[in-house]
Amino acid sequence: MITTVTLNAAIDKTYYVNQFELGGVQRVARQIAEPGGKGNNVAKVITLLGGEVTATGFVAGSSGSFIESSLNNRGIQTSFVRVAGESRVCLNIIDESNGTSTELLEQGPTISDNQITEMKQTIHRLALQSSVVVLSGSLPPGAPADLYADLIGIIQSTKARVFLDTSGAALTSGLQARPHFVKPNEHELAGWLGQDQLNESEWAEAAQKLAAEGIPQVCVTLGDRGAIAFIDGQGYRVIPPNIQAVNTVGCGDSFVAGMAFAEERGDSPAEKLRIASAAAAANAMSDKAGHIEYKLFQDYVKQVQVVAL
Repeated sequence: MITTVTLNAAIDKTYYVNQFELGGVQRVARQIAEPGGKGNNVAKVITLLGGEVTATGFVAGSSGSFIESSLNNRGIQTSFVRVAGESRVCLNIIDESNGTSTELLEQGPTISDNQITEMKQTIHRLALQSSVVVLSGSLPPGAPADLYADLIGIIQSTKARVFLDTSGAALTSGLQARPHFVKPNEHELAGWLGQDQLNESEWAEAAQKLAAEGIPQVCVTLGDRGAIAFIDGQGYRVIPPNIQAVNTVGCGDSFVAGMAFAEERGDSPAEKLRIASAAAAANAMSDKAGHIEYKLFQDYVKQVQVVAL
């Protein structure tokens, strides 16, 4: 089993409008509401790939009930910790006249020390039953910046392998706990090095430097340019399928889902990267974050190129 952890779960709501204008009244042509937060997106894709997954994290109020029931309806087991307040809504407004996207992200409920303790106990219990535990997304209000580092230590006390996908101070702290896998994007990797940005010739060197910190699997995602990975000391360049993306939200989560799914199966490094890249590409062809069409995914697996560095 794979466990996904979403500490700041959300309803991902997308509004499609024509000619979005500030200060005016907008008519929503259509809308989509999905159980979201990065870890929940990972859980959805793992399930579509055929894996068994349990989703945990914090949820609150009627929005939290929607998140839980929507995941259950997809065949995903849940073991959330309920807190006071209301789970957040992340609103994405798509202007169909020009393809632009405007996002409004709520903060979510504030978490207490007692609720953090309950979450640690829940994650330890689930880790004992899991081969992989995926920690994804931002920390909720009230959570200390080193919470992921604490959770990594708890998970490492079991036999489960820890995957980490976050940013900012939570990433910096989490890296010090040496998870089994991390997936920074190019901007997060540059930030870890204290730089504003990296050029193409520096990506592999930076990824290798991060792997040298004691992290067995480092995957740096580069959008439609693919990924650079170092797995057990070997470097790889991943060249994705050539597509015209419909929606890039959730592609990084789908990449993580593919890696976790393949990790549990015991696939080779190259096969893991093919599955992860194909899952990200399939997500890019859906208007829903954390969703893939399996037949399309199978086609893309054959198109991904993985080249040893």
